[in-house]
Amino acid sequence: MSPFARPMFGFPVFGLIMLVALHRPATADVVSDWNEKVIAYTVARGWTPPASERALAMTHLAMFDAVNAVERGYRPYLMTSVVTEPTSKEAAAASAAGNVLAGIDPSAAREMTLALAAYLANIPDGVPKRNGIELGEAVAAKMLASRAEDGTLAADTYRPHASPGIYVSTAPVLAPQWPGVKPFALKSADQMRPGPPPALTSKEWANDYNEIKDLGSRTSVKRSARQTEDARFWLAVDGRVYYPVIRALAARRNLSLLDSARLFALTAAARADALIAVFDAKYHYNFWRPVTAIRNGDIDGNPATERDAAWLPLDVTPSHPEYPCAHCIVSASLGSVIETVFSSADLPEVSIESPTLPGMPHRWTNVRDFYREIAEARIWAGFHYRFSTKVGQDMGVKIGEYVALSILQPIAEVAR
Repeated sequence: MSPFARPMFGFPVFGLIMLVALHRPATADVVSDWNEKVIAYTVARGWTPPASERALAMTHLAMFDAVNAVERGYRPYLMTSVVTEPTSKEAAAASAAGNVLAGIDPSAAREMTLALAAYLANIPDGVPKRNGIELGEAVAAKMLASRAEDGTLAADTYRPHASPGIYVSTAPVLAPQWPGVKPFALKSADQMRPGPPPALTSKEWANDYNEIKDLGSRTSVKRSARQTEDARFWLAVDGRVYYPVIRALAARRNLSLLDSARLFALTAAARADALIAVFDAKYHYNFWRPVTAIRNGDIDGNPATERDAAWLPLDVTPSHPEYPCAHCIVSASLGSVIETVFSSADLPEVSIESPTLPGMPHRWTNVRDFYREIAEARIWAGFHYRFSTKVGQDMGVKIGEYVALSILQPIAEVAR
């Protein structure tokens, strides 16, 4: 198992979940199908962002390169060779995705081989299929080689801030090595690093402290029922509550396979880079979470912040520094890719259910409404101050636009 995976299930349950997910019959184009398979795979393996988003970025960029090598319409990500023989784009994309996943997690290579074989069985045999499989294998090998030493396996050297002899929490923090991970499109992890959080003596700090103290508390009587619903809905952070937006957009705009592959790849790369950038900022500033700040409100030097010794957020606080908001940056990066590609924030109506609040679907027709809801929800959950959500959204918008304008660009001489 990958060293950055966190097991959620015993092996027999995992095996069953993964095989059911990976052998689910095809329902859309190959890119959408494998998007669902990769998400189900990472959930079954217990991977959480940012590791799960790295896997999605690798598989989607590989699928794009595979399809683009057959129907050259955009600048490639890694695969510069041109395919001249009859080649199945569907076989190439599936082979690329399956081989990337098997390379990321060799312990599941057998299950992945079976799942890929089952998927490829739906494609007619012949030269195009064989060529597609070989192309996918070649693309996957390039992707795996390019990410083999990308920093994700670096040692955890996080140093807790402590005073000699004084106890601090011994719980491990999430992804302390991620600021050193090589981005997919950004030039460096700190390229979009924001300025520092507001001074603890400022009015902004006091206002946002008191807002979350009132509305993010587990026992809040000021938070509305809808705010509580939103907070619980967005306790989910993985691809199950994000990529349905992209699948719906690709299907309802009737995108070609190549354009669908590009949209997914740009989105996945932007989200993966957004997480690299946000963890860079988080561990750079190491800013305290509300549960820490509010229980220490008497030592921040601000007379407008009163201590609450028993304060707790609505749910368990994520185990990494507060500033900026990660959920905000990855959601805004997705929205910014959509706006940049389609020159509009409008969506076909998208309905999503959350694994943390089943049976309560949320719907949107505008991607800005989508990521603004997420930002507000992190305040209602007691996890992030308002200034942190604003900075996170701003970073996400910039990163999404940067990615969509710097990689996988149209080849001018190709008639689209």
